Amino acid sequence: MLKTYTAKPSEIQRKWWLIDAENLVVGRLASIVAKILRGKHKASFSPNLDCGDHIVVINAEKVKLTGKKYAEKLYHWHTGYPGGIKDKTARQIIEGKFPERVLHYAVERMISRGPLQRDIMVKLHIYKGANHKHQAQNPQILDVASMNRKNKKFN
Repeated sequence: MLKTYTAKPSEIQRKWWLIDAENLVVGRLASIVAKILRGKHKASFSPNLDCGDHIVVINAEKVKLTGKKYAEKLYHWHTGYPGGIKDKTARQIIEGKFPERVLHYAVERMISRGPLQRDIMVKLHIYKGANHKHQAQNPQILDVASMNRKNKKFN
């Protein structure tokens, strides 16, 4: 008789991946990152568990936006005060102090909301420059540019 396999938290194997975001399109990169963070690339995926891997993204300030999104895409938030709705364009964020937030927002909005999302987003590490502080984890380099072109899978 066939039985459905459900992973246990003790059986989950986590890897570390390194992605260079230079000249990559934000949405395409975010969809790949969200899939890896969620763990959907693994055969042992369980929807109720955090099965995903850690991801380190470098050069986040060099991502690309297609069309007019660089100048016209707006990011909204509310301060909590009456009339406190604010917004910034993608250009203002990328040229500002924290350009990695554009990619962080894109990935965060691709993962379903709730307590599991908060656990998953902890494993995403985004840096605006080429330096990161996770050399001790020996992250494997993930070539996202070739995955977008040829729809390749990885292990």
